[in-house]
Amino acid sequence: MKLYRTTQGAFVEEEGRFYPLSTVGSVEAWDALVCDMDLEAKAMAAVGQNSVVSLDPTTILSPVGSQEVWAAGVTYYRSRKARMEESKDAGGGDFYDRVYTAERPELFFKAAGWRVVGPGNAVRIRYDAIWSVPEPELTLVINSDGKIVGYTIGNDMSSRDIEGENPLYLPQAKVYDGSCALGPCILLSSQSLTESIIQLEIVRRGATAFSGSTSISELKRSPQQLVEFLFRDQSFPRGAFLMTGTGIVPGDDFTLQHGDVIRIGIDGIGVLENHVA
Repeated sequence: MKLYRTTQGAFVEEEGRFYPLSTVGSVEAWDALVCDMDLEAKAMAAVGQNSVVSLDPTTILSPVGSQEVWAAGVTYYRSRKARMEESKDAGGGDFYDRVYTAERPELFFKAAGWRVVGPGNAVRIRYDAIWSVPEPELTLVINSDGKIVGYTIGNDMSSRDIEGENPLYLPQAKVYDGSCALGPCILLSSQSLTESIIQLEIVRRGATAFSGSTSISELKRSPQQLVEFLFRDQSFPRGAFLMTGTGIVPGDDFTLQHGDVIRIGIDGIGVLENHVA
């Protein structure tokens, strides 16, 4: 089952049909839903009891209310290699290799809920960056008890030249207006998606400028391990979203341009599409 947040409330999708779960579209109502311990059961009840409705795709919002969005880095071998290459002149090559092999993962704050971009809307590249890329990521949806209740698709927009200049500049490379997109829905499941494929396509002036794919099985750290470290000495009363890192990084000669269309697909979840403003 898939859960959608819209301007009209919350809807459940099952086998291509949509059922209303809540007609209240407020952030507070969504927060309560994400942290509801009976969320999956209530979604199943909505499918069994409510009538099928039409869902206007233009009403779909990002699946985030007041939750914080966090991210994990250097969790795929490809991202380890890319981070080492971009930061080698700043002495960061060995630094990221050690992060990749360490017990403790790299975790960083990515976005407040109000800053997250939804499907169909614009992401941005920093005006003071010259090397920017999208990072397609499986994103965990976690309730206030630290339980993974579902999955969505994330785009962790990144300024590679800024993060490569100095590892301490990572927050500026990762956190800015339009740097985080999530959607289009939440796949309600506590089961692992390790065999799923992540696909990225970047379209420029009607033609594919870059495409790539990776398997979530290449993720070095388990989702449960990432959540356990995130919740160490931190509380999330409204739940949290956690991006799990990227295994797809365009070559060093590629940078995003204004007008590019970014499509990220994950088996079982759907496609998150945004354009670059």
